Amino acid sequence: MELQIAVISDTHGLLRPELVEVLKTCDHIIHAGDVGDRKTLDALREIAPVTAVRGNVDAGRWAEELSPWEAVELGGRRFYVIHDLHRLDLDPEAAGFDVVIFGHSHAPEVRKEGSVFFINPGSAGPKRFHFPVSYVRVDIVDDKLALEFKVIDFELAV
Repeated sequence: MELQIAVISDTHGLLRPELVEVLKTCDHIIHAGDVGDRKTLDALREIAPVTAVRGNVDAGRWAEELSPWEAVELGGRRFYVIHDLHRLDLDPEAAGFDVVIFGHSHAPEVRKEGSVFFINPGSAGPKRFHFPVSYVRVDIVDDKLALEFKVIDFELAV
């Protein structure tokens, strides 16, 4: 089995055309919060199935459908999704998760603690601080995880 998952976060209502093109090749999208608005969430759902959580900027009636955390199994792997890692209130390894996905800081990060990967894809929305606009692609092939950071190249209209 082969599965391609796009992991994004912190779009803040900006869904870049360059990102949309990339997402079209994926089987599933995981959004780690700060989606920004319903329009962005609906547009993502038109591309592929979406697992999304509510971030600190996600407010209003549309955001009420989003949980502060989600657990999803994809390709035989268990993912735990939360916006702010500081709010993690379980031991992911003991709970049987393979991957914890989070956002909030806009700082891209991948690390492994025990048997669990921790992934912050950075921000795929407005460029903030000194971080690149980025996402992570997770490929699951024959029950093996392959993680790759991707920087989104975009043009600024002047």
